[in-house]
Amino acid sequence: MEKAKISVIVSTYNSEDWLQKVLWGFNYQIFKDFEVVIADDGSGPATRKLIENMAEEVDYPIIHVWQEDKGFQKSRILNKAIVACNADYIIMTDGDCIPREDFVLVHYINKEEGYFISGGYYMLPMNISKLISREDIEHQRCFNIQWLKSKGIPKSFKNNKLTSGGFLSKVLNAITPTNASWNGHNSSGWKADILKVNGFDERMQYGGQDRELGERLFNLGIKSKQRRYSAVCVHLDHKRGYKTPESIAKNKAIRKETRSKRLAWTSYGITR
Repeated sequence: MEKAKISVIVSTYNSEDWLQKVLWGFNYQIFKDFEVVIADDGSGPATRKLIENMAEEVDYPIIHVWQEDKGFQKSRILNKAIVACNADYIIMTDGDCIPREDFVLVHYINKEEGYFISGGYYMLPMNISKLISREDIEHQRCFNIQWLKSKGIPKSFKNNKLTSGGFLSKVLNAITPTNASWNGHNSSGWKADILKVNGFDERMQYGGQDRELGERLFNLGIKSKQRRYSAVCVHLDHKRGYKTPESIAKNKAIRKETRSKRLAWTSYGITR
């Protein structure tokens, strides 16, 4: 078999209901030539069983990369997943982000040597996150602003993420004040570039480890493309018990050093 044109890394930890919705989302993609690599930071048997069942159900290959649960070690499992990717180009997202049907396609047609892509997300409240069914994903209702409004979503400028297309999405991508940073929920880049900066810094736990990777890519000379209004996923709600003041402070110090010293390589990444 020829290797896939795209590898999609999906991170997860003991969140079977959300992961199942995400994997369904990838089954309804317009662009089909991709594999999914699940970066599993120590989930239990229920997640493994779900992945085995979904691998029989979906139309794309699934690679399950797992490590023992030793607390929040997302950077470490992402590095293992990067190594496991078979494609030259990698999309990274999370197991709580359902991709719109053109998600992989947008990343694929916008990829370019010397760049990475920064996508966007639309945050959903818990009640809507729970009620989204496979049929809602298949028929793309969970990306339809009228359907979401019928469930209680208020009017907001961020609704443009779901309603804009074509020229308008290009304009919004160009004028948004949000930096085109590497976002763990929705970014993509060349595997070779990610390896050149040695992947994620494994000292970093929750809070900015994705941005720090992007900052090292910038220091390497890679530029970024803003596609937050065209590469879209809906973000399911969840608690963040792993967010601590200590991890945030530690990560800020690492990011400050990366910026001040213009570091492109971490000694705490894929290669030690």
